[in-house]
Amino acid sequence: MTVSSHRVHRAARLATLEEISAGGVVVDVRDHQAYLALIARHNRAGRVEWCLPKGHIEAGETLVQTAEREVEEETGIKGRALVTLGVIDYWFSVPGYRIHKMVHHYLLEAVGGEISIEKDPDHEAIDAQWFRLDRAHEHLTFPNERRIAATAWARLTGH
Repeated sequence: MTVSSHRVHRAARLATLEEISAGGVVVDVRDHQAYLALIARHNRAGRVEWCLPKGHIEAGETLVQTAEREVEEETGIKGRALVTLGVIDYWFSVPGYRIHKMVHHYLLEAVGGEISIEKDPDHEAIDAQWFRLDRAHEHLTFPNERRIAATAWARLTGH
């Protein structure tokens, strides 16, 4: 009689890392129209994605300070945080880890600067442009960021 042995291969659980970032919707109002600054970057597959500026907290920073710094670094626009717009919570994997990321978004008023990617220390952004806030959904790649932009629009218009 032949006895066959079966091995059960279980995928090892990946270690989980928690990441917290901040950024948001920086708005400039001109000629009775609100515009927001978006950045373009390449995703892992090489496709261009348009997204809200955001990034990691540096030592000693608050979420608001992080949002203001990241917006300026990635868009060239100095912004002043006005209100919170919400948190985007998602998961992704990198070799050896699962990442649970929470991004806190703020509505920021543009108070200076020129639209540019020149201040981006990580050189992740490939472009930065102003888009009409009421049409942001046509440009933003991710549905959760379209929701944040819609919340900004609702806050500004009182709806």
